[in-house]
Amino acid sequence: MFGQIASDYDKLNHIMSLDVDKNWRRRAIRRLLEPASCDPAEGLHILDLACGTGDFALAMARADGDCRVTGVDLTEEMLAVMDRKVKDAGLQGRIAMETGDGEALRFADGTFDRVAIAFGIRNFEDKEQGLREMLRVLKPGGRLVILELSEPENGLMRACYNLYFLHILPWIGGAVSGSKSAYRYLPASVVKFPKKQAFMQMMGDAGFTHITHKAFTFGICRMYTGEKA
Repeated sequence: MFGQIASDYDKLNHIMSLDVDKNWRRRAIRRLLEPASCDPAEGLHILDLACGTGDFALAMARADGDCRVTGVDLTEEMLAVMDRKVKDAGLQGRIAMETGDGEALRFADGTFDRVAIAFGIRNFEDKEQGLREMLRVLKPGGRLVILELSEPENGLMRACYNLYFLHILPWIGGAVSGSKSAYRYLPASVVKFPKKQAFMQMMGDAGFTHITHKAFTFGICRMYTGEKA
């Protein structure tokens, strides 16, 4: 499904979010780059999980000239788009990418200073296993930052959001990408995602500590953070 929409994915993300998604990523990156106890002198090594077409990874590399980013995604077509964008930006030496499963990462324990995932964890079949893998590959003292879409808590905002997200967005996405099923799946996956307290509990059960949550844009997007003891 994601392979079918890879070529139009960036354009539709920005159109349908009115470019607000760029601000959400900037705020998440500021949190990613805040100092932590495990930070190396030579620059952070960051895992961008479910990296898609690489918007998040590219923004990280531009925000911190010393960091290295490894992007992992299941969809080869998404990674092909990311590869072109990385080459166009001249960042081949600082951003690597590979096909991989977030529920069974190939990396050794304690490989990364940070793990980031933007708008991808709701697609995991086993979210608990994905979180355990993120914890495993983090260094002690490292930080996880998750961005995910959600329904607003305010009743009026939620009604407007659902009208747009469940009815208008699938029509726009289908018309542009040619895949109506993909843009029916995407909003449905947001509605099914655990509410904030349930997801924070899930992070705690996976072993994360110092878990925090912040809502952006009336709760349309949420940022979750956790650390590895």
